[in-house]
Amino acid sequence: MKSFHSLSRRLHATWRDTALLLRDFRAPLILFAILIIGGGWAYYNLAAYANEPIDSLGAAVYLALTMVFFQAAEDFPHAWYLQLFYFAMPLLGLSVLAQGLTDFGVLLFNRKQRSKEWEMAVASTFNHHIVLVGLGHLGYRVVSQLHELNQEVVVIEAKPRDDLVANLRAFDIPILEGDATREALLDAAGIKHARVLVLCTQNDNLNMQIAVKARSLNKDIRVIMRIFDDDFAHALQKQFGFTALSATGMAAPVFAATAAGMDISHPITVEGQALSLARMDVSPKAQLVGLSVSQIEQQYDVSVVLLHNSNGRDFHPAGDRRIAANDIIAVLGGHAQINRLAQDNK
Repeated sequence: MKSFHSLSRRLHATWRDTALLLRDFRAPLILFAILIIGGGWAYYNLAAYANEPIDSLGAAVYLALTMVFFQAAEDFPHAWYLQLFYFAMPLLGLSVLAQGLTDFGVLLFNRKQRSKEWEMAVASTFNHHIVLVGLGHLGYRVVSQLHELNQEVVVIEAKPRDDLVANLRAFDIPILEGDATREALLDAAGIKHARVLVLCTQNDNLNMQIAVKARSLNKDIRVIMRIFDDDFAHALQKQFGFTALSATGMAAPVFAATAAGMDISHPITVEGQALSLARMDVSPKAQLVGLSVSQIEQQYDVSVVLLHNSNGRDFHPAGDRRIAANDIIAVLGGHAQINRLAQDNK
């Protein structure tokens, strides 16, 4: 199913990219149309002047078009200036078309030379996705975690590293290069249709600028940002509703889980193992639906510490309690185990 979805997206991106190429190809098409219409109009008037009239202006335009392809239906004229059209029109028309078609063909079949345009075409196919800004060490780990959680991500980075780009493109993750404070680039990343914006740059002020710009384009987008100052992080959450994770909580799994829609605590170490508490809503289509608490604990190697449904909250659910759609569960476990659980909650 995932490979089919990826193929469908690439086909959609190919179609959109081709449409953009056709739009760029409009200049030679317009020039060709001007040549044919202008040439037909000139021939119509000159033919009347030479007493070799054409039935109508439309017929003259059609004649100019047939001249380009050496298919002129009219008898060869007697006036030298009309004869000139039969030699000049093919040279001019075919040269315009040939140059335009050559450029179009090269760009169409060699998209590697147009990587920016191709990445934007792929990004335009995303909807209800995550936009991540800042492909540094943290950003790369967050994207990798989100990929493991089967989350769709579009990345923006001002100066992407070639090795990181190669690794992420193997996952079919589009990477847009440029300044994320530019509205055009955010729009190209699909910010208006995204559900979450994750800001992983090391500049607090830059993160704030991008967050405010994104909210102006999509008032409903959820913003998760990296902030180095703990007090500033709390102030942002209180005043703007941004989820601001401070330097003390910058573990990539925390960012990824938060972006994927889970509430997850910062890890604590128990007997040498890092454990987190994660809370999630059970999706109606999740593989978790119908499983018992004991089955979840055994299959995913986690401890279920909360089951919340219409019957109330149970902080110590019995092992035979069954999980239903739209239940809320909280589990204690390692990041790998929580990730597996989150994957099956899609």
